[in-house]
Amino acid sequence: MKGSVLARWFGDRQLNFLLAVNLLVVLVAIWLSHGLFVGIDNLQSMGSQLPEVALLALGIMLSMLSGNGGIDLSGVGLANLSGMIAALVVPKFVNGDDSPVLYTTLFCAIVMGMGLLGGLFNGIVIARLRLTPILCTLGTQLLFTGFAVALSNGASVHVDYVEPLADISNGTFFQVPISFILFVAVVLLLGWLLRRTPFGLRLYLMGTNQRAAFYAGIPRARMLIATYAMCGVLASLAGLVSVSHTLSAKWDYGNSYLLIAILIAVMGGVNPAGGYGRIICVFFAATVLQFLSSLFNLMGVSQFFGDCAWGFLLLLSLAFAGGERVRSIFGLAAAQPAGSPRPPG
Repeated sequence: MKGSVLARWFGDRQLNFLLAVNLLVVLVAIWLSHGLFVGIDNLQSMGSQLPEVALLALGIMLSMLSGNGGIDLSGVGLANLSGMIAALVVPKFVNGDDSPVLYTTLFCAIVMGMGLLGGLFNGIVIARLRLTPILCTLGTQLLFTGFAVALSNGASVHVDYVEPLADISNGTFFQVPISFILFVAVVLLLGWLLRRTPFGLRLYLMGTNQRAAFYAGIPRARMLIATYAMCGVLASLAGLVSVSHTLSAKWDYGNSYLLIAILIAVMGGVNPAGGYGRIICVFFAATVLQFLSSLFNLMGVSQFFGDCAWGFLLLLSLAFAGGERVRSIFGLAAAQPAGSPRPPG
């Protein structure tokens, strides 16, 4: 049993590549920064920054697993809208100075509720109207962003300092950032859901072969709705972390996060054609980008060079992923020839 677990871990080329790159980046960073990289302040800073974009990457992973070119581009817009609505609504009902715990609880509930509603909207439109996911979520991204602009008149919405809320992103538990603990909990929960539950097995099968999934009796519409609802909740969690970190919400916050989240998912070995992806690989893909970003900041390196490094890492990860997965990225249409029948509903 133990041998099979080790074989599964070290038999994955993508995982081996990501582990090696993480180790290499850390060793180089320690050398170049003369040990500052592994200082407690820098480690806590990296741990608190990682969840914002990594949670979005998990949502991208789930949407990709569903197959048929599935991808959720609305995450950043939904994250900003969720945080903004909570920031506008909660102070009207609860005073943070008088009831900080109630304020934080209501704030979190509204953020999560908005993420769930936005994700359900995406899923229903994609499943019931049979729209292409990338085009549908591009449209809802603009819709969510437009609502946020209208609500705030394009300005930033201030969030009062309430200690329990601020601690979500700025606090620590035994020197470990609370937001990082939250992210690890989400990773473990999703890993269990995808590997140990019927939902996960159905999602992988649906992404691998939609026709086989249809004849196996898997309800495609309900699966898509549930999957994009989870993507919405993950996006709202990212929004909660960002709002508690900056104590403000703005419609254009984290615009660059979408491309980075997609990069993390693809670099983590998630098959854009659906049916394959490992949570552990996405986790290590997120950490290597965070390590590099922190190293560049410590060394005062231009962000333009960082963009170049992201692209180089993506090409390297695709090379280690194997030819089949690389071809799927550029040949989604080839996987289902024009005119081939599609399973109903």
